[in-house]
Amino acid sequence: MSIFPIIVVMVLYFSSIPIAFALIAAALAYFTFGDVGTPPDLILQKFITSASSFPLLAVPFFIMLGEIMNYSGISSRLMKVADVLTGHMKGGLAQVNVVLSTLMGGISGSANADAAMQSKILVPEMTKRGYSNAFSTAVTAASSAIAPVIPPGINLIIYALIAQASVADMFIGGYVPGLLMCLALMAVVSIISRKRGYKSGRDKMASPKEITIQLWESIWAMLLPLGIIMGIRFGVFTPTEAGAIAVLLATIIGAFFYKELKWRHVPIILKNTVLATSAVVLIIVAASVFGQYMSWERIPYMLTKSLMTFAESPWMMLMLINIFLLALGMFLEGGAVLIIVAPLLVPVAKTMGIDIVHFGLIMIVNIMIGGITPPFGSMMFTTCSITNVSIGSFIKEIWPFILALLGVLLIVTYIPSVVMFLPNMF
Repeated sequence: MSIFPIIVVMVLYFSSIPIAFALIAAALAYFTFGDVGTPPDLILQKFITSASSFPLLAVPFFIMLGEIMNYSGISSRLMKVADVLTGHMKGGLAQVNVVLSTLMGGISGSANADAAMQSKILVPEMTKRGYSNAFSTAVTAASSAIAPVIPPGINLIIYALIAQASVADMFIGGYVPGLLMCLALMAVVSIISRKRGYKSGRDKMASPKEITIQLWESIWAMLLPLGIIMGIRFGVFTPTEAGAIAVLLATIIGAFFYKELKWRHVPIILKNTVLATSAVVLIIVAASVFGQYMSWERIPYMLTKSLMTFAESPWMMLMLINIFLLALGMFLEGGAVLIIVAPLLVPVAKTMGIDIVHFGLIMIVNIMIGGITPPFGSMMFTTCSITNVSIGSFIKEIWPFILALLGVLLIVTYIPSVVMFLPNMF
């Protein structure tokens, strides 16, 4: 009976039941038939209290920020900045694709939002310029893995809530791993483009004057994520308040500076925000109730004890955890993996003396790789469904990018200073 709910979750999930409903059903089955001594009122109370967390309010705010960005002209200006910086390189438009995801990560914070947006905007343009549709789709999916690592990624907030870590430290710690992912993908794009003869988007490198003009025109879009991080770091506002302020600033920038955000966009933004927020919060609430079962059965303690018998050092422990997460990421959606597994693994990390901020970035980079990995990678399905690329063609193009990101994962895992340098400095 101890592991029965876990079996229920897996069976329901692989039967195409949404992960939130699978978690709720498993938890209710346990507390109804297994632990009959727990009053049902306590379980229902857990549903309510899980959704009443003040820091959780940051999630809808940052989701709304990503929606506003698409209608306010911020995305288009960031794309122009990416173009003047990398458009002259081999595989110019593919390089723009990667850099744009890095720039957008600080604003949208969502891998699937980034993947959907670039699939609609950049992939058609790339195919017009001679890139294969499958390669364009693979680049888009791979680069979208950067977005949640660059703050204010929603997964950074969710992990901080689960692990009781500093949101500010998680945000600041995400910059270097995100930039390493960007550089690794740009290197792969350059190698493939040289072999296949993909041309650059520009005849020559943009002049310093052109770069300066474009940076000045995009200054408000560039300063928005920086303002969020600095405001949180210096105590001007909390992460939750930062989300609200970011929404306000993005609205002002789009309506009064870029003058592209109109009243007709408001219903669309609100609708998309509510739909996305509902899905995320329902999963969090379901995972919280499921976590109650795991605590009741002392599963985190037993897992910690079991892992420590196999791994005598933190290095070996991290290797086992990475393999475990990569295996899960091939079958489960990344956000679900984080919410289900973090409560199990964070106590293990603490016991082994691993910094929880460092461990959080390891987990997030890992599950983002899972998001582009068959058979159930969420960004893989998002991009392929929009661009009409078969999964088989996608797999042939994505593997070099997965290998590059695995290299970054090893660096992030075994060189803690890569993650902790900026948080320690601040």
